[in-house]
Amino acid sequence: MSDKNPFGISLNPGKLRSKPKDTSAETVARTDDAAEKHGFVDRSPQKRRGRKPSPRTGQVHAKVMPDVAREIAAEARFRGVQQGVIIEEAWAFYKAQNDQ
Repeated sequence: MSDKNPFGISLNPGKLRSKPKDTSAETVARTDDAAEKHGFVDRSPQKRRGRKPSPRTGQVHAKVMPDVAREIAAEARFRGVQQGVIIEEAWAFYKAQNDQ
């Protein structure tokens, strides 16, 4: 590094050094106070916003013939439920028939 340019960085590997920072609680608190006075605020998310996750998280990608898909969709629309409810009920019926 030349003395004429105080902002120059020497690219020689032997001259670059890292210095440990003071991470004590007192120093961090002082830094946070100073940052807040200058308008910097903590932007880390405080809590998860938005819609609560659904208990129905398992997805089944059932490939069915087009006529079966239309019939399931029509039944779901008729009853005012999602197509997954129809599939759940069909599975419960299947289990009841086979677990006898």
